[in-house]
Amino acid sequence: MTYLELSEDGAGSHKFYEVIVAGTEVTITYGRIGEAGQTKVTAFPTEAKAHAAAAKKISEKSRKGYAPAVRGVRQRRAVTRRTIASTRSTAQQAPVLWRFDSGASAFGIFVDGERCWVGNQNGDVYTVTHTGTVTGRFKLPDGVKCIVADDFWIYAGCDDGRVYDLSGKVPRSAYEIAADVDIYWLDIHDGILGVSDRAGRITTIDYEDEFQWARSGSGDYAWMVRCDEDAVYHGHSGGLARYDSADGTPVWENKQARDVLFGWQEAHSVYAGTARGTVHRLAKSDGRVEAVYKCDAAVYSCATSPGGRHVFAGDSHSSVYCFDASGERLWKLGTGCGSAFSMQFLDDRLYIVTTDGSLACIDAGEAAIAAARAGTVPQPMDVKAAASLAIVEPSAQVETVSSGDGVIVECIQEGERLRVRVITPGYESWNVQFPKAVREPGARYLVDGIRSAGRGGFYRAYGEIRRLV
Repeated sequence: MTYLELSEDGAGSHKFYEVIVAGTEVTITYGRIGEAGQTKVTAFPTEAKAHAAAAKKISEKSRKGYAPAVRGVRQRRAVTRRTIASTRSTAQQAPVLWRFDSGASAFGIFVDGERCWVGNQNGDVYTVTHTGTVTGRFKLPDGVKCIVADDFWIYAGCDDGRVYDLSGKVPRSAYEIAADVDIYWLDIHDGILGVSDRAGRITTIDYEDEFQWARSGSGDYAWMVRCDEDAVYHGHSGGLARYDSADGTPVWENKQARDVLFGWQEAHSVYAGTARGTVHRLAKSDGRVEAVYKCDAAVYSCATSPGGRHVFAGDSHSSVYCFDASGERLWKLGTGCGSAFSMQFLDDRLYIVTTDGSLACIDAGEAAIAAARAGTVPQPMDVKAAASLAIVEPSAQVETVSSGDGVIVECIQEGERLRVRVITPGYESWNVQFPKAVREPGARYLVDGIRSAGRGGFYRAYGEIRRLV
């Protein structure tokens, strides 16, 4: 057995790599120091070949700065968790249709036409229908920072330093953030991941889970990152900046929107909720302030209706607001279930996840809001998860099949890296975005489908993964 660690001063890398040879099998375990890590077992024809493969892996890691160590001496680095400060709203009650107690403070939310997703600090991710029925539960290894969508794919950023793809039946680790990046928030566009962190940096990672570029902002505590086809928008204590998505070239910076706590975007504008009680709407093209929406306390979250016709905000006093596009406040109401850490609007419903762990559905239609302001609200339905609901955890294991419908891909050794290419005829010879923990040299897999990235140059596998035998 050989155990190595790479632990740099300050906020540098903090990882381990363990190689065990037992007969003709080589077991490799790797990950962040203090965690169980991921394990891969490879069988070889002879013991000599197993020892040679192990020696090669150890040599590769040594060249990268890993050194022999004793497991357990160095401890896991602390994870930054957002400070929870929430007081009860004195505003009239919002018309909450239903609410689901996820069990811990919740930051992650995503809502589409089929269901709502909520992720909390215990690592629980639930799916709930729009009428309030819990349909699924994933259990991730650590607290969920946020949930984002990228076309077909749903991703959850986790405090274990990984980003999990929740699009299939089983969560798969899709990205692993370097140990020097203390994740605050993330966003994904067309397979490219943007990560903002405690030090005020923005880091991007490509579809192969490989570092692309990083920039240091003019402030720290970077709670906001939003990505689109051309740019990455980065909000922190010093303001809001735009970077070119391809190479990180600075485009503009606006320091009027300071102490950013949350971000949202529309096609031509980006929104920054601040600790100063405002939401700033900035033009994506040049960063000029287009409108300012004034709340009565620090803004934890914000969102818009389609096209930015209405702007919503949630403050630290358990209130939610609605403004028209110009900045006029239309209403302010209390949530009754804590301050909204994240929110999303869909079909006249405002969905929020809160400091007390609730996923709540608020009727934001004109009639319901008018009734609420007059003092009449519905009795919220308290949603419960069935005791029999299966809990699904991340796994690197896949089903084995001899044939089936779908697209065949193959893992190919390319230098020190394993790449995945499409074998089924009719495709380009591009790499495929594919979970690293599943890859084995020479193995072929059957996937439900393959889509070309919007920018071209690589494919993205979706659906279930089965190994061909």
